[in-house]
Amino acid sequence: MKFKKEPFFDGNSEWEDLGGGVSRQFVGYNSQVMMVIVKFEKDAIGTLHQHFHSQITYVASGKFEVTVNDEIKVLQKGDGFFAQPNIFHSVKCLEEGQLIDAFTPFREDFLKG
Repeated sequence: MKFKKEPFFDGNSEWEDLGGGVSRQFVGYNSQVMMVIVKFEKDAIGTLHQHFHSQITYVASGKFEVTVNDEIKVLQKGDGFFAQPNIFHSVKCLEEGQLIDAFTPFREDFLKG
């Protein structure tokens, strides 16, 4: 996907299977920000990790056990969390659902596969 100059996107980009019941769809990005929809099957895990990007995540559907640093909380539709740069975070899907992630700067590593 190339940087988009158009202000609109159609939501028809392909889903990428990440394995383990997790897949993602790029909504759009430029050199400063990226938005991604991540789909989880029940019991799928977003493994504990950290990155130098700021991340904000919105629960679009489902229920998730979310860990940010050492704090654990169950989030559901309408909830969300913020992961500051270099803070460990993970999710476990308790009920099938989707998360909407936004990152700044954009996740160049996602584009390299």
